Amino acid sequence: MNSLSEPLVEHRSGTLRRTWSSGRMRRAEMWTAWALILPALTGFLVFYAWPTLRAIEISFTDWNLMRAPHFVGLANYTEMLSDGQFWNGMKLSAYYVALNIPMQTVLGLFLAVAMDRLTKSVFVKSIVLLPYLLSNVLVAMLWLWMLDPMLGVVNAALDTIGLGRQPFFGDAGQALVTVAAVNIWRHMGLTAMLFLAGLQNIPRDLYEAAALEGASEWRIFRRITLPLLRPVMVFVLVTSVTGSFQIFDTIAVTTQGGPLDSTRVLVYYIVQNAFTYYKMGYASAMSMALCVLMLLYTVVQMRVMRAAENDLA
Repeated sequence: MNSLSEPLVEHRSGTLRRTWSSGRMRRAEMWTAWALILPALTGFLVFYAWPTLRAIEISFTDWNLMRAPHFVGLANYTEMLSDGQFWNGMKLSAYYVALNIPMQTVLGLFLAVAMDRLTKSVFVKSIVLLPYLLSNVLVAMLWLWMLDPMLGVVNAALDTIGLGRQPFFGDAGQALVTVAAVNIWRHMGLTAMLFLAGLQNIPRDLYEAAALEGASEWRIFRRITLPLLRPVMVFVLVTSVTGSFQIFDTIAVTTQGGPLDSTRVLVYYIVQNAFTYYKMGYASAMSMALCVLMLLYTVVQMRVMRAAENDLA
């Protein structure tokens, strides 16, 4: 009897040791994972989550930074709905997005396809990405000088070829278009890099099979490349649209909301209310409205483009 029970005891003890070792390993992996994500989680809580909750609280108050906040309930939101400047800022922001996003996306995709087909040079990629690595303020100052009606090199070139000098940032009809062009130039390199990463994940044998079937380049692009780039396209559209609705620094450097309020987009109007008119509660209420709008857009965009599905799988 003892001879039969001894192997059983040994088997059970070995199983317990393996279970204990496996549990210890899982705990070690868990602590390692927490240690790795802790810096990012701390940054998110300190710089995003807490300020958002604080802004929600302030949006229900009347606060000018000089005295204690006074609770006013939904008064700021009611004022916002009847504020013509708020709706004008929203309209200008939407117009800026319409100017910026389609061209930025198309040019970024064109550059990505060109680099994927023609070159693998790291130097070319660095040149394409270089404008994005420059700060928004530096880029805005650079283009403000280059487009100056009197001293700018662009207007000098236009004058030389007989097209005449243009006011660019100084004209109500051209200012927002010019701001959009500057930001397209700065961001299309990043968009191209994102699309290039997606292109390089598409199996080459799909293109070879399509070519053997006699498919044209356009048909291959439309039936293979675009569908398989859908996850990247969703990411690009969501991040670029939400970022474009938050345009501020380029306008603050070049036009300050002018001329004739033609570039006073929503975020610039929010900052004006907060730090020029000292209406922190009202500015926070408008910020919350913009936040909700961007959340709704993100959800709709991801559902429409089926972001959770993978055509390659």
